[in-house]
Amino acid sequence: MNIVVLVGHLSSTPRRTELPSGDERWAFELSCMTDPSSPVPAASVAGESVTLSVPVSVASSVAGIETFDTGTELVVAGVVRRRFYRAGGVTQSRTEVVAQSVVQVTARRPAQRALVIAVRALGREQGGRLRSVLPEVGAA
Repeated sequence: MNIVVLVGHLSSTPRRTELPSGDERWAFELSCMTDPSSPVPAASVAGESVTLSVPVSVASSVAGIETFDTGTELVVAGVVRRRFYRAGGVTQSRTEVVAQSVVQVTARRPAQRALVIAVRALGREQGGRLRSVLPEVGAA
């Protein structure tokens, strides 16, 4: 299963690009704090939180992306994708999160509620699998 859910702050202004196919995509960086108790060694250093910058790409059909400012807290749900391209005669790659849902965290929509909205946008099959791991998501 390839599902990722991120909670973090926008660390770069969203920028729009046009792909060779004519489709438009938005790209931005999301700064996320890691959990110091994470079992993943790269996620923490000596039991302390680490801030990671995660590249995110989203289709232009997701409303509101252009209105977000640096520092805006967001919940992003999507998939991890590694794409390959040629630059300067050399094959290179980039790993990014392709967002299916981007939800802004506000005073009226705290992170937990934004998480529920983001997970529901993943679709019935993927969201159902995630709810089996996070029961509080399915309860809301």
